[in-house]
Parts: sequence; structure tokens; C-alpha cells
Amino acid sequence: MKNALTTDFHFENIKNIVETILQETAKQGAAQAEVGVSMNKGFSINARKGDVESVEYNQDKNIGITVYFGKRTGSVSLSDFRMESIRSAVEAACNIARFTDEDQYSGLAEKELLAFNYPELELSYPWAITVEEAIKLACECEAHALANDKRITNSEGVTVSTAEGWQAYGNSHGFIGAYPSTTHEISCVLIATENGDMQRDYSYSISVDPHLLTPINQIADIAAKRTVNRLGAKRLSTRRVPVIFAAEEARGLLGHFIGAIQGGNLYRKSSFLLDQLGKKVFPSHITIQEHPHLPKGLGSAAFDDNGVATRDNVFIENGILKNYSLGVYAARKLGLQTTGNAGGLHNVFISTGQKNLSALLKTMDTGLLVTEVMGQGVNLVTGDYSRGASGYWVEKGEIQYPVSEITIASNLRDMYANLVEVGNDIDLRGNVRTGSILLENMMVAGE
Repeated sequence: MKNALTTDFHFENIKNIVETILQETAKQGAAQAEVGVSMNKGFSINARKGDVESVEYNQDKNIGITVYFGKRTGSVSLSDFRMESIRSAVEAACNIARFTDEDQYSGLAEKELLAFNYPELELSYPWAITVEEAIKLACECEAHALANDKRITNSEGVTVSTAEGWQAYGNSHGFIGAYPSTTHEISCVLIATENGDMQRDYSYSISVDPHLLTPINQIADIAAKRTVNRLGAKRLSTRRVPVIFAAEEARGLLGHFIGAIQGGNLYRKSSFLLDQLGKKVFPSHITIQEHPHLPKGLGSAAFDDNGVATRDNVFIENGILKNYSLGVYAARKLGLQTTGNAGGLHNVFISTGQKNLSALLKTMDTGLLVTEVMGQGVNLVTGDYSRGASGYWVEKGEIQYPVSEITIASNLRDMYANLVEVGNDIDLRGNVRTGSILLENMMVAGE
């Protein structure tokens, strides 16, 4: 056996690594085992004021090993691919398993659930860009942004990053799966000043395919406009008003729903949606589903962290909670079936209406447009929601002025139940795809 496993980025090598580790677990007495391997490499540059601030290269690799002795489990992780390190890690995992309590819910996914015939997804589009080219691109983006408006007085820089890697999983049922993926991003952060007021904002683009990144001049223009528009922000007096979460922030609002239906939170009784299957959570016009095999999707995956085949799932149908998000262990704990979501959801979609943000503002008439939230004031156990926010005050369907230093508060249960409409201004820059969301009302606290 070789002293070290080579870590070249291709399928046969990844498969060899997983097979070798599984053989070692069997040799050391494990009845069953599973192995996850991830390898990533890339670089990120940041340019500010026309010069390079940082260049960072990364090449990460990780192995996660879990062994089973009956219903006893032991897990370890390591980043050292030398065989002596892998043997030691497997030995440690086996020792842990021998001395832990039995867990009747532990064990591999049933063989028939595994993704033996998983599809090849379009997720890998390496960017043939050099560090020097990335620096030039960043400097051009920043220069365009700074020239956009005389009130743009400073920059926190433009970042260009690119990464590619492989994710693999295998277990002693004979399943080994692996797929490559890439992620590329450009972001621009600006500072504007006027009459002693200083504001900061940004814009970014992210994609698995560099050809789908937003042009740098457009990124610069959006960042400049967002930053300048925040100047002269006011505080609001405390009031209860309708609220629109701009699409970028609406993604986070739905993220709390995703967290509340995750199996781990449910079997720990840490979710306000516990025991809500079959009950109405959203209005009847709302459906939420996932499409894990979406080409070039930022959340796409052919199989989950248990090796289970991913599939389209519907979580909310006509407002009713149809499924929880479950991996194998959580499903067993809850007496349900896995939904292929060990590790999370993949490309989440919410049903949208016919209105863009401008039309949604007119529907709201008077209220608050939230463009940024901050803080950690979300309690998934109770659903209580209270976060700092900034955005714009709206009257007669038109933005009047920016607002900041306010707090918005409600309960997620009420927020979801009183969701009025979802705009068609869908933000594609993430695993959750949604337009702006209009809520019936929230408490806004300011002065």
C-alpha cells in the first residue's frame, strides 16, 4: 500500500481514496463505515484604491470517517492524506465506537435509497483567469465605481475569487459518488459621504459559471447607487406597518423556515414548526419546493451527505406543510422517511406573483422596505423575530427617504401566515431563489 494517497482533482483518484479508507475500516473490525472527502483549491484577491491589498491562495482537503460496530458509532475527521495518519484516524474512530453507548437510530442509509445511478450535473466551470487578470478586473471595477458619483469617497475594495473542487461520499454498501463543482464571485464595497453622513453598501455577483457573472461595470454601478441612496438616513418612530423584504433579504427570511423544518431541530424539539405536518403555515397561494438537479444551480447536488439520491421535494403546498427536511438519522428519530436532505436543502423555490418590486411598493402603499438586516435575534424554538434593520420609508407606493437604526419585530409564525405577496424580482445568487416579500405588518421600533 502506498504511503500517501495522491490528491489530484479527478474522479478515479477520489474513488481510490474512498475505497482505500473503507478497506482500512473493515481491516480494523468495523462492521460498516462511511467516508466523505472534499478537496478545494482557488484564490481570492482584494484590490483597493487601485492597488492590491491581498492575494490569498487556498488548497483545502478534508476526510470525514464514521465507523459502526452494531449500533455504536465513532467519527473522526482529518486533513492529512498520508496512510499512517489515515490508519491512526480509523483506529481512533473504532476505539470511540467500542466505548460509546448504543444508538438504535444510527447506521448507514438503506442500500436501496443510495444514488447508484446519480445524474451528472453541470456544476463545474473552471475560470481561466490569472491572479494578474483578476487584479486588473478588480481595479477596473473599483475605478468605475469611484467615478460614478462624487459622493463616493472611499472603497473597502473589490474582491475577485475563484474556487474549484470535488465532493465525494462512499460507504460499505458499495456506493461511491463524486462530483466536481466551481464557485466564482466578484464583490464591490463602497463608502459615500455627504454633510458629515457616511454610509456603506455593496454589490456582488456569484455563479458556478464565470460567463454568468454580472459585468463589472454593472456591479460597480449598482454598488454606487445603493451606497449613495443610503445617505441622509433617518430613524422612524415606533409603529406597526406593512414591510417588504427586498429579494436579497427575503432569502434569509425563508432561511429561517428551512431551519425550522430541519430534522435535527425537530427531534431536539427546537423548532416552532414541530408537529405541524399537514397544517397551514403559509397562505394558500404559497408553494415552496426544491430542485436539486438544476443545471448550474448554486445548491445543486446529486446525492446528500448520506449518499441518498436527491429528488425534487415539495415542502409547502398551497400553504400547507407537506414535508420536513430529513436525513436518515433524523428521519429514524422522528419515525419518518428521509427526504434526501442530509446536509440541507438544494435550490429552494417559492411561488411568485406577477409584480416586480416597483409594483409591490405600490401594493404596499405606505410602509417599510427592508434592504438590510443585522443581529441574531431569531429564536427558532418560539419563532420570535427581532433584528436591526435599514432600508427605505415608502408612502403612496414611492420611496421617500432612507431609514436606519431601527428594529423590526414579530413572530415567524405570524410573518409566514400573513405573507401577502412574493415579487417576481427573483434573486438567483444563492441556494434560495425568491423575489421580494410583502408582509401584512411588523412592529418597527426606532426613536
